[in-house]
Amino acid sequence: MVRINDNFIKLPSSYLFSEVARKVKVFMEAHPEAEVIRMGIGDVTRPLCPIVTDALHKAVDDESRAQSFHGYGPEQGYEFLISRIVECDYRRRGIDIANDEIFISDGAKSDTGNIGDILSTANRVAVTDPVYPVYIDTNVMAGRAGSLMSDGRWSEIEYLPCTAENGFSPDLPSEEPDMIYLCYPNNPTGTTLTRGELAKWVRYCREKGALLLFDAAYEAFIREDDVPHSIYEIEGAKDVAIEFRSFSKTAGFTGIRLGYTVVPKTLLGYGADGEKVSLNQLWRRRQTTKFNGASYLTQRGAEALYSEDGQRQLRETIDYYLGNADIMRKSLLDAGYECVGGVNSPYIWIRTPEGMTSWEFFDYLLEEFHIVGTPGSGFGPSGEGYFRLTAFNTRENTIKAMARLMESNK
Repeated sequence: MVRINDNFIKLPSSYLFSEVARKVKVFMEAHPEAEVIRMGIGDVTRPLCPIVTDALHKAVDDESRAQSFHGYGPEQGYEFLISRIVECDYRRRGIDIANDEIFISDGAKSDTGNIGDILSTANRVAVTDPVYPVYIDTNVMAGRAGSLMSDGRWSEIEYLPCTAENGFSPDLPSEEPDMIYLCYPNNPTGTTLTRGELAKWVRYCREKGALLLFDAAYEAFIREDDVPHSIYEIEGAKDVAIEFRSFSKTAGFTGIRLGYTVVPKTLLGYGADGEKVSLNQLWRRRQTTKFNGASYLTQRGAEALYSEDGQRQLRETIDYYLGNADIMRKSLLDAGYECVGGVNSPYIWIRTPEGMTSWEFFDYLLEEFHIVGTPGSGFGPSGEGYFRLTAFNTRENTIKAMARLMESNK
């Protein structure tokens, strides 16, 4: 008899974004004439930077010749990309990261979900609330979450509310968790933490022996000086934090997939016998067993982004989305909505109209104005009464959607 992992049965029947896609599909089948503007799932609309496509074409040519063909690559990633990441993303910010502390992957979603492979299922977990669903669901799958309670929380996970009442800045945990997930700039709220606020979290983890899992997928959108791009800008963070990065939203790699994870060699965990163990070595062992590496083509494309022209083209893409976010934030505020985000982030977090739940607001915008967003309740209990919009659509559609939304609040 084949037995299953019963933890999967505990999960809700569908993933948040799958449910959004299902409802949109049903609506469009019933209303094929509707011009639906999608501002829900955080997919991008700008094409790859020209310098990336040039590098991809050259890489394809490499694969077409015997003398330059690349088969299986190093599981940790090619040195030509790792060296550029170390230099441009870290050393230029005064951060000392070694090449063998970088692990190239097919995206931050995979790594934030898979990192639990090297961590005990006995570890206690804390997440900000609302939260990127992957952090919760993968811990449910692993058996760390306990049971789902009537209020939408999991019994063995500590939730750290981020709402208007606390300025969307979470309090430190009260239950002394072993694993803490932070994502800043935040998905879904679009808010950030200052250098001083992040230092508070690093101090807490050092004092309590907790591991900080820091998702920096949106760091390229940061424009304010006092908002760190990396957790390692905070003194002592290399002893307590793993950082996740992504090329998806910054460089439009959602379709070709690339990211990386930083696991410092000074970061230690403990075995059942109480002996210290290097998390860097464990993650390397996990990756060499379960991952064959991101493609040579994609890594060559990413390498090109670190050239002078690549950085310029990347800034143009990000500035385009931030321009959309600025239009959205100002339009929503002018229309009387309460919202945050959209300054150092492509996400806008809106309070729903009084008396309307997140899913009711979703249905209302879809049916009346043909706009797709994401219900805040799908990100956790503290997301109820809120709604997420993304700035990743075209400028034309962004302006059109905002005009419709302004009508919706009259």
